[in-house]
Amino acid sequence: MRQRQAIDLSDLPTYGMGSRSPTWWGTLGFMALEGTGFVLAAGAYLYLAYINPAFPLSAPVPNHWPGTIVTLLLLASAVPNHMLRRWANDCDMPKVRIGLVVMSIFGILPLIVRWFEFPALNIWWDSNAYGSMLWVLLGLHTTHLITDVGDTIVLTALMFTRHGYSGRRFGDVDDNVFYWDFVVITWLPIYFLIYWLPRFS
Repeated sequence: MRQRQAIDLSDLPTYGMGSRSPTWWGTLGFMALEGTGFVLAAGAYLYLAYINPAFPLSAPVPNHWPGTIVTLLLLASAVPNHMLRRWANDCDMPKVRIGLVVMSIFGILPLIVRWFEFPALNIWWDSNAYGSMLWVLLGLHTTHLITDVGDTIVLTALMFTRHGYSGRRFGDVDDNVFYWDFVVITWLPIYFLIYWLPRFS
């Protein structure tokens, strides 16, 4: 009678980083869906600019300073964000805790500035189609900011409890870093569309 050889897999890790993690693929799919929403909103905005020679419509150009401050904060956050990824891959708990606290602050600061950014658009969402598109673009990105900041704060709290000592949590931190990159990268074309395209038209 033949016996099948079995391999002892008990020493294999119970979690993975990056594309070895199922949640990474879920995050990627989520980003693909949200990215499609950004593309559709940007396409509608560009179409509006194309069919209206006098652009923007019946409104002064937005005050670019709040949006510029948000942009600078998001770009500056890329450095601690990628340091956090390295620390998560090394499973360095003290540094991961520090990195998460720093990234929580970097997430909250743009939201504070964003509060002043909506009035700086110099038009309300119900004024005309141009105003509606500005608020949609800024609102979409604000939703993503809030989502990621909430996730980062919850993850930070978990890492200071006994639940943080699960190896899988380091994979969650890696996924959070991945999503924050998406939040930063998607803001750059939106920033250009909102604040600079009307100035070039």
